[in-house]
Amino acid sequence: MFHGKVFVRKLLCAKVQFNENVRISTAICQVQRRCMSRQSLQDAYLKTKQKCKSKKLPPDVNKNAVFSCNELDLKEVNVYGFDYDYTLAHYKPSMDFLLYKLGRDTLIEKYKYPAEIAKLDYKPGFAVRGLHYDIEKGLLLKIDSFLQIQLGTVYRGLSPVPDEEVLRLYKNRIIPIAYVESQVKNVQDVKIKMVQLADLFSVPEIGLLCNVAEYFERNHIDYHPEILFRDVKHSVQSGHPVMHKIVEENVAEYLEQSKDIRKFFDRLVAAKKQLFLVTNSPFRFVNKGMQLLVGEDWRNYFDVVIVQARKPKFFTDESRPFRVYDFESKMQLWDRVTSLDKGKIYYEGTVKQLQDMTGWRGEQVLYFGDHPYSDLADVTLEHGWRTGAIISELNHEIETLNDPEFKLNCNWLQMLTQLIEDHQDYESPEQKEVLELWEKERDELRQNIKTVFNKQFGSVFRTYHNPTYFSRRLFRFADIYMSSLTNLLNYSVKHTFYPRRGVMPHEYTSYFV
Repeated sequence: MFHGKVFVRKLLCAKVQFNENVRISTAICQVQRRCMSRQSLQDAYLKTKQKCKSKKLPPDVNKNAVFSCNELDLKEVNVYGFDYDYTLAHYKPSMDFLLYKLGRDTLIEKYKYPAEIAKLDYKPGFAVRGLHYDIEKGLLLKIDSFLQIQLGTVYRGLSPVPDEEVLRLYKNRIIPIAYVESQVKNVQDVKIKMVQLADLFSVPEIGLLCNVAEYFERNHIDYHPEILFRDVKHSVQSGHPVMHKIVEENVAEYLEQSKDIRKFFDRLVAAKKQLFLVTNSPFRFVNKGMQLLVGEDWRNYFDVVIVQARKPKFFTDESRPFRVYDFESKMQLWDRVTSLDKGKIYYEGTVKQLQDMTGWRGEQVLYFGDHPYSDLADVTLEHGWRTGAIISELNHEIETLNDPEFKLNCNWLQMLTQLIEDHQDYESPEQKEVLELWEKERDELRQNIKTVFNKQFGSVFRTYHNPTYFSRRLFRFADIYMSSLTNLLNYSVKHTFYPRRGVMPHEYTSYFV
C-alpha cells in the first residue's frame, strides 16, 4: 500500500514536470517562430530587392508615337478636321505669362483688387491640366477616375491643405458625382460647385487665382472663393482679345514653329483627303499663326474654314446660322449661307449645318482637338465622329517615364506592394513592425514617383495608382492621342491603330508578358 502511494506521487510529479517542460518548450518554439518569421520577412525583402535590381528595365516609350484607346482604321477616314489652339498651334511659355499679366491687370483696374497684386509674379510649373477647382471651398485638388481625392494634392492658394482638414471638409475621400459633374453647362450658374481645368489656357488662369488667394490668406483679407473665381475667370477671358492683337504683331515670339505641319497636310491632300478647320479664335489671329506654321497659301489646304465657332455650342446648338467673313471690310457679311465653299471663311454656325452642307458624317470624319470636352465629347457621343486628342504634356511625361531611375523605382514599388500584400496578415508585434517599415518605404517611394512629374500635383495622367479623372475622360472621348499632330507622319494614311490588350484584375499577368 505504501509503495503504491509513492508510485502514484512520483507519477503525478512526473506528469507535472512533463507539462512544465511542454510549456517551456512551446514558449521557446513560439519565440523561435517569431524570430524566424522576422528573419524570413527580412530574407523575403532582400530576395525581392535583389530580383528587382536584376530585372530588365522596360524599353523606352516613343514620345513621337500615337497611342490608341479604341481601334481606328485610317482607311475609313476621308475627312480630317482640326481645332487651332494647342492642336495645330502650340504656344511658348511666353503665352502663359502674357495671359497671366493681362488677367492680373484687369483684376486691379476693372475689379479694383489691391494694387499690391501687381507684384505677384506668375509661377510656371505650379499647376497642371486636369485639376478640379472647388468653387465653394476655394480649393484646388486632384481626383482620380473613381472620384477619390488624392491626398497631398489639395491646395488653398499656394499652400497645401493638411489631409485631416481635407477629410473634415469633404467628410471622406470620395466626392459625390453630382458635385463633380454638374449637369448645368453654364459656368455662370451658381449650382456649379466644381470645375475642371481641362485645357492649357486654364493653367495661367488658375495660377493667377492661386496667387491672389494666397495673398488674401497671408494678409488676413476676407474673400469669397466663388466671387474670386469668377473675377479671375472674367479677367483672363476679357484679356483674350488683347492677347490676340499682341500675338498678331509678333507671332514668332509666342508660337512654336513646326516644319512638319505643311508636310502632313501635303500627305493628306495627296491621299485625296478633305480638310476642315473649326476654331473659337478669330480669323486674323488664326491667319497670322497659320502663315507662320504653313505658309501664305495655308487656306488652299482646307475645304472649309470656320472661325469664332463658339465651341462647345457649335456642337450642341442647332439654329445659329453661318456668316461669311469679308476680306475687304474685315467684317462678317449677313448674307444667308446655303453652301460651304473652299476659299471662304465662315463664322459661327453649327455642326449639324456643317454635316448637312458637306455630307461629312460618322466614322469617315476624324477630328483633332486638345480639349476632351468642348472639342471631342459631343462629336463622338452625338455624331459618331472619330477623334484624336493632342496632349502636349506627353513629351514631359514620357521623358520622365523613360528615365532609368524612374523605371527602377516603379518596378520596386510594384514588387514591394506585392510583398506587403502577400505578408500583411501576420499578427505578431515583430512582424507588424516589419510590415510598417515596408509600408513607410512604399509611401515615400510613391511620393518620390509623384513629384518627378510635378512637385505639387504629380502626373497629369495618374494619381498614386489610379488614372486621373482627366485620363478617364480622355480615354473615353479620344480614339487616339499624341503629343503632336505631326506624330502621324510616322504612320501611313492607311494605318490601323489597335488598342493594347490590358490586363484586368482577374486575369493572369503571365498571359501578357
